[in-house]
Amino acid sequence: MSIELIILITGIILVLLAIIGGIKLNIQTKGIFVMVTLGVIGISLVSYGGFTYGILNQMGHMEYYATASKLDVEYPIQRVQVISPVENDRVQCRILTMGVYPQGHDKDIWVLLLPTDDMYYPQSDHTNTSYKRNGEWQVITRFGGSKDEPYDLIVFEADEAASEFFTATIQVWQSNMYYPGLTEDEIPETATEVDRITISLAENCRGVY
Repeated sequence: MSIELIILITGIILVLLAIIGGIKLNIQTKGIFVMVTLGVIGISLVSYGGFTYGILNQMGHMEYYATASKLDVEYPIQRVQVISPVENDRVQCRILTMGVYPQGHDKDIWVLLLPTDDMYYPQSDHTNTSYKRNGEWQVITRFGGSKDEPYDLIVFEADEAASEFFTATIQVWQSNMYYPGLTEDEIPETATEVDRITISLAENCRGVY
């Protein structure tokens, strides 16, 4: 249990004690001062713990990103593909990768980065998989390499099992604050590569995240 959750629960308990005590005590007694104090402390702890833990602050951390060059799309869409960034683009440390998918497409879409260490890094935002709507998909993509370092940006279609694997992997990495990457053999067989482009970094992104 995290310290933020403990603070939140403690605050709730103090507020409840203050309310119950206030009901039982006569307003003229000195004990009401104690109940008010408990209530104030409890509300303060609930506010701090709630916002820190993310219960009261549902919007979460605001993440800023850049946009890259965008490919002209031909309709109707015939396949899943990335339309931004484009081949040989030079990108910032955090960008919004965008793409399209054909009508009736029902698989999850994942973007994996392949830098010069030959390890694969699945990308996600708050939805884990790429966000899909009305034939378009997007995901925040984060880079951590040196200026001019080349990357392969690879788009995969994934079934439920492959998506669960990528999601669980990211959660473990975030929990440990350690991002070792995946080998090619670790990529689930039910994750199918559908598009790939090569890009490079326009700035040094090491240590940014």
